[in-house]
Amino acid sequence: MAKLRLSKNSLQQQQQQLKLYQRLLPSLDLKRRQLTVEAQKARREHQAAMLAAETLDARIGEELPMLADEDIDFSDLVEMKGYRTGEQNVVGTRLPTLEHLEFVIFEYSRLATPAWVDIFVQRLKDAAEARIQARIASQRVEILNQALRRITQRVNLFEKILIPTAKKNIQRIRIFLGDAERAAVITSKLSKVKQLQKGSGWG
Repeated sequence: MAKLRLSKNSLQQQQQQLKLYQRLLPSLDLKRRQLTVEAQKARREHQAAMLAAETLDARIGEELPMLADEDIDFSDLVEMKGYRTGEQNVVGTRLPTLEHLEFVIFEYSRLATPAWVDIFVQRLKDAAEARIQARIASQRVEILNQALRRITQRVNLFEKILIPTAKKNIQRIRIFLGDAERAAVITSKLSKVKQLQKGSGWG
């Protein structure tokens, strides 16, 4: 760390820095509070998405008890090919959003298969979407938690280190300059006294 210069220029620099830190701190603190709210909201959304995925899985079993029949095999009926995510800006933080899901539904004869197979296909798609939504919600929580940790560190840096250090430095420089000023006055008075004494010696 650079040694503190005890000069008027240095005092001015420290005062300017202190003003800057005090001006920036409220906006950083506001962002921290906003991110805290968004992180809490994201955690609730993640829990809701997890519950929705679990509920849909359970609902398939309740609505379609005939799936318990081991002779019926529709395991290869629906396949998720992939999904596309977008981006959402939340308090300056980029968060993923689900934009599109792509499914492949394998051909089956609607005449030769029971009517409930159509419902089953839709439920499989819904369940897959719910699981992806839960995964993305989890990513949103993680990203917001990281952003919150970073902004909290910055707020702490300003509150606990930068502002107190600048105040302490200003105090040190003021004391030093005050002492130097007093010393200069004393030196000047002593010099005058010596000159008077010298002058009277010549008289």
